[in-house]
Amino acid sequence: MADRDLTGRLLAYVSLGPIFIIVGFVTLIVFKRELHTISFLGGLLLNEGVNWLIKNIVREPRPCAEIHPSVHSKYAMPSSHSQFMWFFSMYSFLFLYLRMHQTNNARFLDLLWRHVLSLFLLTVAFLVSYSRVYLMYHTWSQVTYGGVVGSIMAVVWFVFTQEILTPLFPRIAAWPISEFFLIRDTSLIPNILWFEYTVTRAEARNRQRKLGTKLQ
Repeated sequence: MADRDLTGRLLAYVSLGPIFIIVGFVTLIVFKRELHTISFLGGLLLNEGVNWLIKNIVREPRPCAEIHPSVHSKYAMPSSHSQFMWFFSMYSFLFLYLRMHQTNNARFLDLLWRHVLSLFLLTVAFLVSYSRVYLMYHTWSQVTYGGVVGSIMAVVWFVFTQEILTPLFPRIAAWPISEFFLIRDTSLIPNILWFEYTVTRAEARNRQRKLGTKLQ
């Protein structure tokens, strides 16, 4: 019984994954203000709206509603946690392999970290889905359909972002309101992590040289 309680407690923390992700997105948007990140969050919110719509159409109850009387939604098909996590994981997977491109010579390391990160994201999505069944918030069919809907939504939103929104990003970034809030477009930069690393390193070295010259 103690082992089961410990497992349930751990899985309860795991099921908080969507909240941590939303907080992470808000933090990224506040400090980075990048259009693709804003679009990603917009896709997640749209995904939640689709989940609410399906739940209110299907109206399938939770398996043990009497165990969780405080849950705000009495409908459970599909699981919103599962749909959220599989949207996030699938979109991130597509972004890692189709949007980000290698720009340095460390081909093996570049692929390795993508594989490891993708495996981690898929594992977390599965654990969150499993936690909803283990904690008796959902049935297996509810989390499975949530995963399927979330994955489909991720593919659709990724294609929509790449084909429709991305060509508009330069124009949106040039709007006066975007310039006021320092909103930027990095869609033409294939690997933003590598770009920011090299630019920051070069600027730091340049400032260090200038400082050294002044001190001489």
